[in-house]
Amino acid sequence: MNRTTFEQWVEHHTAEIAQIRESAHSLHDSVNQMYDKTRPYGYHLDMVADGVRRYGHAVCASEADILPLFFGAFYHDSIEDARLSYNDVKRTALRWMDADGAMTAAEIVYALTNEKGRTRAERADERYYQGIRQTAYAPFVKLADRLANITYSFSHAHRMNLHMKEVYHEEWPHFLTAITSPQDDRRFALPQAMIDEVLAVMEGKV
Repeated sequence: MNRTTFEQWVEHHTAEIAQIRESAHSLHDSVNQMYDKTRPYGYHLDMVADGVRRYGHAVCASEADILPLFFGAFYHDSIEDARLSYNDVKRTALRWMDADGAMTAAEIVYALTNEKGRTRAERADERYYQGIRQTAYAPFVKLADRLANITYSFSHAHRMNLHMKEVYHEEWPHFLTAITSPQDDRRFALPQAMIDEVLAVMEGKV
């Protein structure tokens, strides 16, 4: 997929993407979820969607996958944090796409939903990462999520973000391996340019 074609497809679906964004923002607002305790959670969702917009050409297989990809970005925390069920997510996705697209979108969100656990390690265990590796576009959206969190943490210097900088840096080798799928299918790929951006941010080069 070349970047120009991908951008044309995104432009063609601008209205639906804007509606998905507004819906996701409203959902997280309705449960009073904040990002970094100071910002509306939509701030983070927009950062994830920006990663999808900038690097999606490297993984997107068809125009039919544009809306599932952006839906996955905007709704990736909706089960984990906003009290939706899998079926709620799928029904919501059907507002903008057909049954196949809604299934793709819901599977991305489900794959990115943490397991039950008392610690960060328990919530993101091997079963969690296996689900990501086996789900089309989930590795990519998870990387977009991590890029967003790392970019934010490495640019805001209060105590929690300083701690998360250390966590993300320490986790990175395992995280990258854990979301790398063996599938020879562009929908499971991790764009090298995106990985390079994460490394540049962590090394203070951006």
